[in-house]
Amino acid sequence: MPPTTTLTAPLWKRMLIRRLKFLGWLLALLVVVLGGSYLFAPQWLMRADVMREAMAAHLGRHSVQAGDTRWVYYEGGEGPTIVLLHGFASNKDVWLPVAKLLTPHFHVVIPDLPGWGESSRDAHASYGIHAQAARLHDFVQALHLGHFLLVGHSMGGAIAGVYAAEHPEHVAELALVDSFGLKATENAFDREVSSGKDPFAFATRAGFERVSALVMEHPPTLPGRFVDALVKRNRRNQSFIERTFNELRQPAQYLAIQSRLGQLTMPVLGMWCRDDKVMDVSALDSLRNGLTAASAISTSTLTGCNHMPMLEKPAETAQILTGFALSH
Repeated sequence: MPPTTTLTAPLWKRMLIRRLKFLGWLLALLVVVLGGSYLFAPQWLMRADVMREAMAAHLGRHSVQAGDTRWVYYEGGEGPTIVLLHGFASNKDVWLPVAKLLTPHFHVVIPDLPGWGESSRDAHASYGIHAQAARLHDFVQALHLGHFLLVGHSMGGAIAGVYAAEHPEHVAELALVDSFGLKATENAFDREVSSGKDPFAFATRAGFERVSALVMEHPPTLPGRFVDALVKRNRRNQSFIERTFNELRQPAQYLAIQSRLGQLTMPVLGMWCRDDKVMDVSALDSLRNGLTAASAISTSTLTGCNHMPMLEKPAETAQILTGFALSH
């Protein structure tokens, strides 16, 4: 009789087939989960990407109760301390591309300003420049920050400037990035605000695209469901955005730094995007002319960006801040 022919495959081949099947099922499950998240919970994917970016920047997420606010903030890195403040209708995540380049050399702290991001909000409280500067002092004391370079963008710049004038014992250097709070040549944005419109409130994809074009020279192209999540968040915060925006329209707010320039005794840096459509670059002249007591004055202008240099020019922004910090 002829020998029996076995149809059984070698062990290594069977193991390979099993692994390939497992990987196939795993890949299919991943596609279903990611696809479902994109369609029904895009904010989860966006949050995961932010967490990835924070980890890449060696930043940990922390919280502390200081004054009337539960502050949520990023912290990481070793060396001289830099505190980064975000602008209007923004949050701490906007600084992550720059922070990644700073943490190898500095101890970096990036809070969500009270009322914004993950920090707490009191529906009946003021969130104008002076109230926020007072809250910032509570935060500085709670974290025992000592002396630090204070960097503020846009609205955060006005808060930083007022805080530096009132608490020079804590602010070793001050950097104002496309800052609110200074005299500047009137532009189209100012005229729109004067007519009673809030350019930062939007409820549609088209509104999001309009705001993106207002603040960025080259707005990124985001997947549609991500835009929907951002629209939903803006709509949810719309009453707070409009109330705070109206408060910031008062002269004591939009000239908050201008009236205190003579009180700033520390080294001051003004950094602007040359083509800023929100805070006109002419504000740099007001800054330079008003700093009568500053121990040093530096200015830098960037090209190829609009109102958000930390997103459009992160490497250049980090380089300028690093040079300014090390030179003093």
